[in-house]
Amino acid sequence: MSGHSKFANIKHKKEKNDAARGKIFTKIGRELAVAVKEGGGPDPANNSRLRDVIAKAKANNMPNDNIERSIKKAAGDANAANYEHVTYEGYGPNGTAIIVDALTDNKNRTASNVRNAFTKGSGNVGTPGCVSFMFDKKGQIIVDKEECEMEADDLMMAALDAGAEDFAEEEDSFEILTDPDAFSEVREALEAQGIPMVSAEVTMIPQTWVTLEKDEDIKNIQKTLDLLEEDDDVQEVYHNWDE
Repeated sequence: MSGHSKFANIKHKKEKNDAARGKIFTKIGRELAVAVKEGGGPDPANNSRLRDVIAKAKANNMPNDNIERSIKKAAGDANAANYEHVTYEGYGPNGTAIIVDALTDNKNRTASNVRNAFTKGSGNVGTPGCVSFMFDKKGQIIVDKEECEMEADDLMMAALDAGAEDFAEEEDSFEILTDPDAFSEVREALEAQGIPMVSAEVTMIPQTWVTLEKDEDIKNIQKTLDLLEEDDDVQEVYHNWDE
């Protein structure tokens, strides 16, 4: 698994300008709202899904005021927009596989925007299931080596004791993988031990990676990924391009 590249991407995202950070906060705000409505209310103590999204918000440096405001708004506003989960799958240049997870209050708008992003990058949207079989759904926790005082072996044992499936050491980070159903439990166990996490989420991990050699292919997939990232409806984009 290219945990190193994942870590580099996380650092890159965190260093983005305020406008981009505001967009990330907007997306997490939607996730918080959905977690309140679908996960069992506004109290994180009784809502593990909400606890997971709050952890993700904090890992992205979202201020506590923003987090609390999003939760209160979702809990108190019966007329708040109802967001639906929608997933799109498709192909980028040279058969690269792309999965798009969205939360939307207007499926037609989102479908049109996603199709447009694929088309502009010379790719195309496929049928449901056309590429998801090339990915494994896993809980993934990334720990920055510089922030973690624990030795690698001790961290590995702590993760495995908490119920993790796998542990990998990368150049500048550690990667912990879990079964999606065990993710909350593992994350909370490590959090209780004070282990700092730069990222903790359930994600889609490619089974194999695709290398793009041509400049045009690289330009095209970057165009698609940028357009998808700019779309407020799009929560996550998974792909198997080996950047």
